[in-house]
Amino acid sequence: MGARLSSPLPEHDIDLFDDYCEHLLVRDTASQEVIGTYRVLTPAQALRVGSTYTDTEFDLTRLRNLRERMVELGRSCVHADHRHGGVIMSLWGALAEFMVRNQLDTMIGCASIPMMHNGVVSGEVAASIWHQLKQTHLAPIELQVRPRLALPVDEFNHGLTTEPPALIKGYLRLDARILGAPAWDPDFNTADLPMLMRIADLPSRYRKHFLGA
Repeated sequence: MGARLSSPLPEHDIDLFDDYCEHLLVRDTASQEVIGTYRVLTPAQALRVGSTYTDTEFDLTRLRNLRERMVELGRSCVHADHRHGGVIMSLWGALAEFMVRNQLDTMIGCASIPMMHNGVVSGEVAASIWHQLKQTHLAPIELQVRPRLALPVDEFNHGLTTEPPALIKGYLRLDARILGAPAWDPDFNTADLPMLMRIADLPSRYRKHFLGA
């Protein structure tokens, strides 16, 4: 996807946060193949490593009062042969249980939008998605954050009719909020939207599904 990774293991995404994170895996029960992953950085481990990954892309000053019970989700990946919803629901169910068990209530993370469109590197899709979602899913001002390397969204055509990536749509169904305009991640060739979800904001049907409550 055009990523430029400086990794000790070729073609692997490895960074300094990996060793501090919990790693959630979904396996195919027949083959035992890993078909879904998430990494979870707890508040205690974020203190140990010195920040979250999201801190490297955004100024999270306005979230300081949430940090004691806030986890960071990252590196979500589902095997291409299993992207039918069941794997991500298994991941989210396990995450919800983890949150409740550890008395955590807020999740943040960066949700990526590829910069490649019709074979050309462009910010038009990301700009269009941002302008669409800020009308409907933008967090209140007291929770909004600023990108450290902003994607110049107003310099691109933002009138494209396009849907957000599946993961972002899934987060929005869980009543997640967009915390601000996207950052540009040149290493991964993506525009990253800062997102926040809270257990208390889960729609009732998802609370029942994930938590039985």
